[in-house]
Amino acid sequence: MSALGRLLAAAAGAAAARYALREIRTAPVGPALERTNFRGRTVTLAAGPALAVGASGAGALGASSVPSGAAALVAGLGAGAVGLYDDVVGARPEQKAAKGFTGHLAALREGRVTAGTVKVLGVGAAGLGAAALLAADPRVAAHRRRQRQGTLGRAVDVLLGAGVVAGTANLLNLLDLRPGRALKSGLLLGAPLARGPHGGIAAGAVGAASGLLDEDLDERVMVGDSGANALGALLGVALAARTGPVGRAAVLAVLAGLTAASEKVSFTAVIQRTPGLRELDELGRRSD
Repeated sequence: MSALGRLLAAAAGAAAARYALREIRTAPVGPALERTNFRGRTVTLAAGPALAVGASGAGALGASSVPSGAAALVAGLGAGAVGLYDDVVGARPEQKAAKGFTGHLAALREGRVTAGTVKVLGVGAAGLGAAALLAADPRVAAHRRRQRQGTLGRAVDVLLGAGVVAGTANLLNLLDLRPGRALKSGLLLGAPLARGPHGGIAAGAVGAASGLLDEDLDERVMVGDSGANALGALLGVALAARTGPVGRAAVLAVLAGLTAASEKVSFTAVIQRTPGLRELDELGRRSD
């Protein structure tokens, strides 16, 4: 896709996300999406589904082919939908005890299926569907064909792609603990991905994120699991589309390491004590 095409995808993402936010806010379901953030302010989770819809649509619009566009829709809308389920159902008192992968696995061993478990399985399924669609795209598969060894090689490639999509979705969700943090992280990751033949997917996602950033920083909205998962999944599709098996395995190893670290270390604490990261995290955020 040309540079102009990527710019148009970004602009479409920003416009679609803002329009969807306005419509969801004023819909009958709007009051049910209100939450209290970490500073006690009332915000709306409407930005989550708005981001999922805007970024997925614009990402599909910017895709280089029909299969890649379908992969963007499956990843973004699928991850966004199960994220919204967790945002709504996971807020119930009986659901709050299970935190992180360890907590959800412990609940599963006790025979309880938490909203978080549904989200993990749903994001994984969305990633698998997106990776399978990417494998059917000649523009994505052509540069890897010589590296493949029959059916097993293709299956491994799809599984690695699914892991990249789901892992990136989870990473942005882990970062969504302060206003604007998930969107800033998405912009930093997505900007370099918005180049090259598959850059339109990332460009659409980046545009949608930028369209909602000011309201997120001003603590009027919250993207929640729905928005963070959708944005991360779309960037994961863009990553998977431009990497072969070795590249996907390397990205997946990094994502797995960061996820494991999050079970032991607070990312917020690390950001707060790291010069540069702290200032970037606070940039544009209201101080009162």
